Amino acid sequence: MRQLKDWISLWLKGVAMGAADAVPGVSGGTVAFITGIYEELIESIRMITPAAFMLLLKQGPLAFWKHINGTFLLVLVVGILGSLFTLARVAIYLLQNYPEMLWAFFFGLILSSAVWMLGQVREWDSKNISLLVLGGAVALVLTVITPAQSEITFLSVFLAGFIAICAMILPGISGSFILLLMGMYGPIMGAVKGLEWDIIGLFFAGCVLGLLSFSHLLSWMFRNYHDMTVALLTGFMLGSLNKVWPWKYTSSYRIDRHGEQVPLVQDNVLPASYQALTGNEPYLVLAIVLMLVGAALVYLLELKMNSK
Repeated sequence: MRQLKDWISLWLKGVAMGAADAVPGVSGGTVAFITGIYEELIESIRMITPAAFMLLLKQGPLAFWKHINGTFLLVLVVGILGSLFTLARVAIYLLQNYPEMLWAFFFGLILSSAVWMLGQVREWDSKNISLLVLGGAVALVLTVITPAQSEITFLSVFLAGFIAICAMILPGISGSFILLLMGMYGPIMGAVKGLEWDIIGLFFAGCVLGLLSFSHLLSWMFRNYHDMTVALLTGFMLGSLNKVWPWKYTSSYRIDRHGEQVPLVQDNVLPASYQALTGNEPYLVLAIVLMLVGAALVYLLELKMNSK
């Protein structure tokens, strides 16, 4: 039975998930995993089925709410949405002005999370190792694909929501980065910032349908192939480290729909090369400190979960 402090903690986890999802390269699913709510989240979403709505008609709202773990989902969603409309602006500001430090923090966070997840696999046999490598390869390929430029239509916005939400709930695969690959990141974040409710509504509808569909697959995988699933997701996280490497050199740009120049292709470089190529300070010491802070945060969360 959760107490008030537990609900506040859950809301903060939702806030962290929303802030992470706003940054291309970081997954809200990663935050859910390292904070210990991932499997409960997937199971709760899975319970939203036609049978649940039949329960609503037959036994009333209270039975329906309890069946879908409604309070858990509501508190988490409030945290996520509140973060997207507030902290997302902070995350984007940091990404634009202090990218080295933001990426360094997430690099440490994700690397430490992946190490922790490796320990959740009970037996490392050939299947689990193969899935770890496969997950890493898939995520790595996704991080090096050149982003597309898409026409903004009702269908493209809906499909963007459907596909991105599936990535958002997978640890290691960033929904924001998938939007970037589809050429939809700018339009969607612009719609959120400008409160364009028609685009937000279509995107949200796509998210809902994608989430309800994909959660069943994930839940089935966790129930029947837990170690194999965790190995695959750990691979996703390790492969995604390529995207969150702090020092990047932009080798080509594109013009977005607002006529602004934005990065198209970015290559990872060493800190010394970064300064020589870009003329920017690499903030090496501070970046290392923030990596350690991100890693320490995961360690503290692990201690907290093990103490319960």
